[in-house]
Amino acid sequence: MFKKHPKGLPVLFFTEMWERFGFYLMLGIFFLYMIDTQTGGLGLTRTEAADIYGTYIALVYLTPFLGGLLADRVLGYRRSIFLGGTLFALGYIGLAIPGYTAFYISLLFIIVGNGFFKPNISTLLGNLYNDPKYKDLKDSGYNIFYMGINIGAFICNFIAAYLRNYYGWGYAFAAAGIGMFIGLIWFMSGQKHVKEADIRKPTQKEDMSLPRIFSVILLPAAITGTIGWFIPDNLFGSDSTDAFIFACIPILSFYFSLWFRASKEDKAPIGALLSIFFVVIIFWAIFHQNGSALTIWAESYTDRKLPVAAETIAGTFGLVQKVDTENREVPKLDSLGRAVLDDEGKIIMELGPHPYFFNLAKDQWPEEGKDLKLLSTEIFQSINPFFVVILTPVVVGFFGWLRRRKKEPSTPAKIGWGLFITALSTLVMVGAVIYSDNGMIKSSAMWLLGSYMVITIGELFLSPMGLSLVSKLSPVRITSLMMGGWFLSTSVGNKLSGVISGLWDSIDNKIYFFLINFSGAMIAAIAIFLMIKWLRRVVEEQQAAKS
Repeated sequence: MFKKHPKGLPVLFFTEMWERFGFYLMLGIFFLYMIDTQTGGLGLTRTEAADIYGTYIALVYLTPFLGGLLADRVLGYRRSIFLGGTLFALGYIGLAIPGYTAFYISLLFIIVGNGFFKPNISTLLGNLYNDPKYKDLKDSGYNIFYMGINIGAFICNFIAAYLRNYYGWGYAFAAAGIGMFIGLIWFMSGQKHVKEADIRKPTQKEDMSLPRIFSVILLPAAITGTIGWFIPDNLFGSDSTDAFIFACIPILSFYFSLWFRASKEDKAPIGALLSIFFVVIIFWAIFHQNGSALTIWAESYTDRKLPVAAETIAGTFGLVQKVDTENREVPKLDSLGRAVLDDEGKIIMELGPHPYFFNLAKDQWPEEGKDLKLLSTEIFQSINPFFVVILTPVVVGFFGWLRRRKKEPSTPAKIGWGLFITALSTLVMVGAVIYSDNGMIKSSAMWLLGSYMVITIGELFLSPMGLSLVSKLSPVRITSLMMGGWFLSTSVGNKLSGVISGLWDSIDNKIYFFLINFSGAMIAAIAIFLMIKWLRRVVEEQQAAKS
């Protein structure tokens, strides 16, 4: 696989594989840990957990912009990767420490760590292929690298399930940190193969200086975010949402000012990118509900009972969660399976069987003294990376087939189709709600499997195309800033995913929850297709100007 490629490729491949192992292991159990009341979790309400989850994934996708700039101009790529990886590992291990202080400090470490690690290992990889003898292998190198990402994302949830089922949440979080340390050791052992790729881009006179970025973007965002946090009474549902929205105001103002101040030839491409950024927010808002709303569906509404034939195999690998009907302290549930809260917003506990039995027919309950063997919820988080590996060649081959017939859609059209396919994935979940009588009976796991498969196709249509469009449309002098705009749209979408997921318990009929997602994706897709002729023309003009 690595034959003919730079010797640094396997160094970065396995480093990234272990980093993504830790990242997605933590993300796969993060929401479950926050809502768990039975085995040492935080015992938060679904609304509280969704708010924290959305804020976390919003910030973790925002910091790479700053981390990339600091690596470019101050630290260098290898040093930034090592710093980011160390913060990652300490953050994951810190989550194993009980208490909210350790919890929030650990999340801060992970957020900052991702900022230093994520953008710079990709840049280092690209620099390996600057050598003319490797130049033609660059796309192949990135494909191999992307495979490492998905291998790590796929296997991590199996390790997480084993550790949290047999030893507890802390061991699972610690495993994420150990995985990151393994990646760092591997990275440091291969320094001689990546040293020459640690080439910083010389600062151009038209580049925005770090002090100016701080004073124009970051400082105003910090000030307005702080104001949003301390405003009496929540304007947008929670302190964190208020703070995030207020912090975005100066950042969005800055990006709009780029368009207002742009020259005549730059106005159209900048305007096109800003339009794309706003539209794809909806995609990320739906896509990243995999760790919140869809995790709730997998945990509480999906039939996770293993067939007898699979129990032994799953049990051998520690993938089995055992539940029984013995009375113990559990959350008090209302008629729709939602936790009942007291006047202070805390979950009321009572004696009863495990909450899994709420919507399971009595004739399917185990006999007294026996347990039910379930597939661990986090295993569902491995479906997306599995389908990415399986479906990427199919989607690439499909576009190649269209290209040979001169019918390949333009890059903006692919984004539009990606949003349309994403909308279809939410309709699959509407089917799940109907089939399960609004969650009153368990739904088949095939509904979740189908929804993940469809949205993965949408992801493969949209996500790579977005980065491609940024490189095609950005004026050369502000390419890094516009790439930051793409990360900002991802971040805003991630926060919105938490806000939408926070509505779960307030919507009685879950059909309406998924129809909200469907409507958003369809509106976004229609918006793209209404702009398609203009976007296509702008792309062609910008590419002609660059050539």
